Amino acid sequence: MAARRRATYADLLKVPDLLVAEILEGELITTPRPAVPHALAASAIGSALFDGFNRPPGGAGKPGGWWVLYEPELHLGEDVLVPDVAGWRRDRMPTCPTGAAIDLAPDWACEVLSPTTARIDRGQKMRIYAREAVGHLWLVDPIARTLEIYRLEHGRWVPAVTHGGTQPIHAAPFAAVALEIGRWWGED
Repeated sequence: MAARRRATYADLLKVPDLLVAEILEGELITTPRPAVPHALAASAIGSALFDGFNRPPGGAGKPGGWWVLYEPELHLGEDVLVPDVAGWRRDRMPTCPTGAAIDLAPDWACEVLSPTTARIDRGQKMRIYAREAVGHLWLVDPIARTLEIYRLEHGRWVPAVTHGGTQPIHAAPFAAVALEIGRWWGED
């Protein structure tokens, strides 16, 4: 049996815009654009974190100190990932890059699960994030209305806590601000 050809960035560029394309562990992965519950959760998470953290550190009532980006394209070794939301501490990435992709692994990544992405998010993407020493990972399930928080210890993911429901939460690494998790599910 012939060895399978590893996907290249040229392969990724041929994928129609209506699909999300990533290269994970040498394989070109395509998934449909997110459904509304997925998009709502990702948007609400990004908005909450952008307001409190996406600024220089030390603001009144706003801890700052992060770059928080929605769907950044990450080039990590031969892998090309598009997390739903990701963040970099400004002490590791003092300025936000101006190109189309970022080759520095984030300090935190958030994947919003859907029926078409959950297997990939929990498998290949978690392995790549661990390999690249991403310190914190959130897996958000907008249908089950849960947030699973993982921290990296000795190269392995350790479940820290699972939140559900609609009550405000404090979640590492953004525990300085209460997050209105109910808004992620469309609750006012």
